[in-house]
Amino acid sequence: MTDPSTYTPPAVWTWNKASGGQFASINRPIAGPTHDKELPVGRHPLQLYSLATPNGTKVTVMLEELLAAGHSGAEYDAWLIKIDGNQFGSGFVAVNPNSKIPALMDRSGPTPIRVFESGAILLHLAEKFGAFLPTDPRTRAECLSWLFWQMGSAPYLGGGFGHFYAYAPTKIEYAIDRFAMEVKRQLDVLDRRLAESTYLAGDDYTIADIAVWPWYGGLAKGLLYGAGEFLSVQDYKNVQCWTDAIAARPAVQRGRKVNRTWGEPESQLHERHDASDFDTRTQDKIGGDAKATGG
Repeated sequence: MTDPSTYTPPAVWTWNKASGGQFASINRPIAGPTHDKELPVGRHPLQLYSLATPNGTKVTVMLEELLAAGHSGAEYDAWLIKIDGNQFGSGFVAVNPNSKIPALMDRSGPTPIRVFESGAILLHLAEKFGAFLPTDPRTRAECLSWLFWQMGSAPYLGGGFGHFYAYAPTKIEYAIDRFAMEVKRQLDVLDRRLAESTYLAGDDYTIADIAVWPWYGGLAKGLLYGAGEFLSVQDYKNVQCWTDAIAARPAVQRGRKVNRTWGEPESQLHERHDASDFDTRTQDKIGGDAKATGG
């Protein structure tokens, strides 16, 4: 590994060696499929292809919240796509050309609609069912502002801080300090907002909270990158209260289990095809490795 203090970038970058780190085997500078593999299709109107990362959890929480609110049309099949190369299968790339989870096929109408990027999926579902998105112009604008704040901010948390703190093959002080500073600034942004508002858009729980909670709620509880102590997350009291309130919601508790393949067996529902799966198909109920479309 080149000493970062002596590295001089070439005039033209070329992909001629492994980058190192946990995900080196699947990182590449080109898009498109690497192999042919069709996606399965279940019986429900909504077909989700995902994994329970923070971005994937946003969508399963949203779907479970919609069902809890009485929107029966939000029934869904959640198929597991592990991030081990399966995201480059031809079927998945056809749904999401960016090869990232989550990806949704809405088959409720005469022509299937593909939706990719977690924020776009949340917005699609909120508009489709008229739920968790304010109709008052002022509050709607606040909600969408926080939704897009999350979409713009989380790459600094995940691809920036998380990568260099937890996954990079070498610890680079400058990179860790740079991104730790930004993540703490983001936590302070949230903490100040939540000092004046119960939820991010105001008094009501919206897709803004559903988007932000899996990333920054997980961070606040020390569940991301083992970095809770390093970032002094306990200091952000308003974020902590908001995180606890959302975590107590039954739909959130269900949604965070879907497509989860790590943690306690009772917290893992590898695939979800019926509401009864939470009672009968978690890993503590079936034991062993569940059959997973993702690999």
